Amino acid sequence: MDMRKLIGSNFARIRREKGLTQEQVEERSGLSQQYLSSLERGRRNPTIVTVHELAQALGVSHLDLLKPDGPPPTQG
Repeated sequence: MDMRKLIGSNFARIRREKGLTQEQVEERSGLSQQYLSSLERGRRNPTIVTVHELAQALGVSHLDLLKPDGPPPTQG
C-alpha cells in the first residue's frame, strides 16, 4: 500500500465532504495550496506532524487520514 496515495486520497475525500477548498485548508493549516495539491495527488510524503495539522484543519482524527479505503479484510 502506498501511504502517500492513501493519505492524499483520504485528505481529498474528507476535504470535499466538508465542503472545503484547498485554499480554505491552506488558511486553517498554514500549508500552501501547492503543497496540498501535491499531497492530494500522492506526490508528497507528509510527516506525522503534517498529518496531525491536516487533521486539525479538517476537524477529524489523524487516524481518518491513515485508514485504508474499503472494508477491512475479513479474518478466517
